[in-house]
Formats: sequence, structure tokens, C-alpha cells
Amino acid sequence: MVQPTVSSDPAYQLLLSERIDSFNLKKKNLDLSKLAGQRYQGLDLRNLNAEDLGLSDNHFRNTDLRGIDFRQTNLEGCSFANAKISGCYFPKNLSAAEVTMSVDKGTRVRYGVAG
Repeated sequence: MVQPTVSSDPAYQLLLSERIDSFNLKKKNLDLSKLAGQRYQGLDLRNLNAEDLGLSDNHFRNTDLRGIDFRQTNLEGCSFANAKISGCYFPKNLSAAEVTMSVDKGTRVRYGVAG
């Protein structure tokens, strides 16, 4: 399992600076391969277009994720400790119990990504 880092990658830096609208607009022209294994702690990521993002092994502690559609997102190994997740859609094979345990206890979610 990868330990989260803080990368200088341009796509990550847009998210780290909470420039969500810019990220969504530039998404198709960015290298999105380095968004996994990062720290997103305490950020406001509402309105993120997470479709087809590989966000595995990330830390979302105290992050505002409300309303994000993660159904087409790889979240394997993420931790959602104390994250705000109201209104989020999660991948179909990620159980509500797994998400709840991650939010409450900070555990990493496990669900097996189809590949």
C-alpha cells in the first residue's frame, strides 16, 4: 500500500489549491495518473468531476466531499476519516458499512476494483 504524499503534479496542485472549477475544465488535458496516493486532508472538493479518476490510496481526512459522484472512480484503499460525504455516490461494490467504518474510524476502504 502506498503512503500518501504531497506532489508537485499540476493536476494535484489544482485540487490542493481547491481550484475545482479549473480542474474540471482542464481535466481532459491533464495527466491524471498521479492523483493516487496523495493527501487531500481538510480540503473543500465539492463539485469535483471525479468520473474515471484513479484516486486509490488517498487520505480524505476532514475533507468536504459532499455531492461528489464517485461511481466511476477508483477509491480502493482510501481513508475518509471525518470526511463530509452527504449526497455522495460511491461505487456500487463499495458497501455502506465499509464507507461508514472509514468515516468513523479512518480505515481504508476495500472493495476490489473490476479491472
